Amino acid sequence: MTELLYLTDCYLREFEATVVATEGDRVALDRTAFYPGGGGQPADGGRLLWDDGQAQVVKVKKQGGPVWHKLDVEPPPVGTAVMGMLDWEHRYQLMRTHTALHILCGLIWRDYGALVTGGNMEPLKARMDFELEHMSADFAQEVEGKINAEVAAARPVNIYILPRQEAFQIPDLIRTKINLLPESIREVRVVEIEGLDIQADGGTHVANTREVGTIHVVGHESKGRINKRLRIALEER
Repeated sequence: MTELLYLTDCYLREFEATVVATEGDRVALDRTAFYPGGGGQPADGGRLLWDDGQAQVVKVKKQGGPVWHKLDVEPPPVGTAVMGMLDWEHRYQLMRTHTALHILCGLIWRDYGALVTGGNMEPLKARMDFELEHMSADFAQEVEGKINAEVAAARPVNIYILPRQEAFQIPDLIRTKINLLPESIREVRVVEIEGLDIQADGGTHVANTREVGTIHVVGHESKGRINKRLRIALEER
């Protein structure tokens, strides 16, 4: 089982760990700050360093308990102490983008009562689908103004972990059309944008909406009778 450091500290850029298993060009560590991908958010990249070597982390994937880090060179043996270093620019762009999607999701739920039907992201670009019947350029422009008002409001973003039973006492905790949390998960990680949004989520986020920066709604389209898509892009910072 790999300890997932990013769950409690999204700003951790470097960390110390120990190799607990190897498999070909992959290593599993006892702890990691690399996000392994999931929920529409891509995995992190970066480097591992040890006494007599270093490697690029070219792929990260969680398989059961362990998180596997695919390297571009032969991995160090089990028991090796390593230093992990994230590609911080890539990670921080994803943190900003993921929080932007929560702003969008929270705004659409608050003002239009629509659930999320799908979504995906890459650094500074993302799309989200909603259970909406109507979509137009005017609607997209209206949404853009509202989400940027939430960015300007500088709302704190809080992350905490609750027992499943306690978490599900929170109204509207699950914003997706389908509840994707397996019954086996006994603790739920909750991401709250104060005064706007609160939902179960396992990804990485910034600490305040002002860090997101300006959001542009760059596309809108219909994906079905009650399934509409909005595309967003963030400005470089």
